[in-house]
Amino acid sequence: MGIRAVLSKPLAAIVVNQQKKWAAHPALSQVKIFKNIIQKAKNTAFGKDHGFDSIQTYENFKKQVPIRDYEGLKPYVDKILKGESDVLWPGKPAYFAKTSGTTSGTKYIPITKDSIPNHINSAKNALLSYVHETGKSQFLDGKLIFLSGAPTLEKKAGINTGRLSGIVNHHVPNYLRTNQLPSYDTNCIEEWEEKLERIIDETLDQDMSLISGIPPWVQMYFDRIQARVEKPIKDIFPNFEMFVYGGVNFEPYKNKLYESIGKKVDSIETYPASEGFIAYQDTQTEGGLLLLLNSGIFFEFIPVEEYFDENPTRLMIDQVELDKNYALIINSNAGLWGYSIGDTVKFVSTSPYRVVVSGRIKHFISAFGEHVIGEEVENAMRATLEKFENVKITEFTVAPQVTPKDGLPHHEWFVEFDNPPIDLEAFSQELDINLRKRNSYYDDLITGSILRTLKIRTLKKASFINYMRSEGKLGGQNKVPRLSNDRKLVEALEKYTH
Repeated sequence: MGIRAVLSKPLAAIVVNQQKKWAAHPALSQVKIFKNIIQKAKNTAFGKDHGFDSIQTYENFKKQVPIRDYEGLKPYVDKILKGESDVLWPGKPAYFAKTSGTTSGTKYIPITKDSIPNHINSAKNALLSYVHETGKSQFLDGKLIFLSGAPTLEKKAGINTGRLSGIVNHHVPNYLRTNQLPSYDTNCIEEWEEKLERIIDETLDQDMSLISGIPPWVQMYFDRIQARVEKPIKDIFPNFEMFVYGGVNFEPYKNKLYESIGKKVDSIETYPASEGFIAYQDTQTEGGLLLLLNSGIFFEFIPVEEYFDENPTRLMIDQVELDKNYALIINSNAGLWGYSIGDTVKFVSTSPYRVVVSGRIKHFISAFGEHVIGEEVENAMRATLEKFENVKITEFTVAPQVTPKDGLPHHEWFVEFDNPPIDLEAFSQELDINLRKRNSYYDDLITGSILRTLKIRTLKKASFINYMRSEGKLGGQNKVPRLSNDRKLVEALEKYTH
C-alpha cells in the first residue's frame, strides 16, 4: 500500500468526525454561516443596497433580499466587470466561473478567496468519506483522471476567468497532481474529440484506478478506447475501482457503463455547481447526498409549486419536509444572495440532511397542466429498463407534441438505444404506465382522453453526440436537457430519427 493510501485513513477519520459534528446540529451550523456572511458583506454595494447592517434574523433577511436568478444579479456582476471592488463580497473575486446562460449569454459567476475551499475541500471530503466507511484507499495510489473542461483561463477586468472545472484544476493538491491525468497540455485542448483521442493516447497503458466525469462523456471515453482495443475496460484498467460523477442522474447510463467496464465498480456521486459545491454522497449504504451545511453556503428552499409566485414561502433547513420538491436558493461567501441556481431538490433524510436532485426549474413539461419533472421521467425509464433487462439506452429527452398530424396530443420521447427492445410498442406502453404511476396529473389527462399515451421516436447511433457537436457543446460539463416544455431541442433531433 502506497503513502497516499496509508495517510488517507487517519485524515479520513478526522474529516468524518468533523462532518458528524456539524451534521448533528444542522440549524446551528446554518445560522452561524448566515450571521458570518451577512456581517462580512454589510459594507459591500449589495449589503448597503439591502440594509445588511440592520439584518438580525432570517425574517429580516427575507424582507430585504428578494430571490434572484442570474439576470437579477447581473447589474452587480457588471460593476465588477467594470473594475469595481466591494460589490457582492469584500474586495474582488479571485475568479469568474464562466458558464452558458440562456437569456443573458455568457454568465460570470464569482468565486472568492473565501469560497474556494468549498469547491476544493468538498471534492476531497467526498473521497475521504468513502475511504473511512469502506476502508478502501488503494485507488488513491493509482492514476486518476478527471474528464473536464480546459483549465485555460483568461482575464476579465483583471480577474482570472474560465470554466469551473478548469479553475478547480489549478487547485488540485500536490499529493494528487503527480498521479493525475491527462497532462496539462492535453487538458488545454478545446476541441473535445481531439482532446479525447489525446487522453486515450496518454491513459491507455496507465494504471487507471479512479475515473471522474459526467457519465455520457465517460461512456464516450470508454467507447473510443474499445474501438482501439476490443476488450472490456476492466481488462485494460485492471485496478480501476472508483467512478466519481456528478451533473446528471447516473441511473439511465449505469447499465451500459457497467457493461463497458465488464464489472460493477464503486461510485461516488457529487453535486458541484459553478455557484458552489452543494452536496456529495457520504455513504454507500444510504440514498441521497449529504447537504453541505458548514461550507460557506446558507441555503433556502422554496416549494416548487410556489416558485413563480410573487411572494413564495422561503424556508431554512429545519423547516423542510421529506419527499417534497424544493427550488434550491443559495447565499454564500462567493457573494451570491437569494440566488436561484435553477435546480430542484428533494430531501430523502433529515438525520443527516440528504437530498437528491429532482430536476430543473425550467426543465419540465406542462403543456397541458401535467407539470412532469425530470425525476419522474428518469424514474419511469429506470423502472422500464428493469423490466426489459436486455434493453440499454445511450441517452433520451422528452418534449410535448401539441399538434400531431393525427390523433391526440402526446409526450414524445426521443431515445437513442444502445440495445433496442424487440417490441418497441410493449416497451412504450410500460414506460407510459410507469410515468402515470409517478404523475397523477399526467394519468388524469390520459384517462380523460386529453392526451394519448406517449410515443417513442428512435434515434440513430451517436445522435446525441452529433447534436451536441453541432451546438458546440460536446464534452466537458455540458449536458443534454432531460425534458423541455417546447420543441426546440427535439426539432433539431428530428434529422437523426430512423
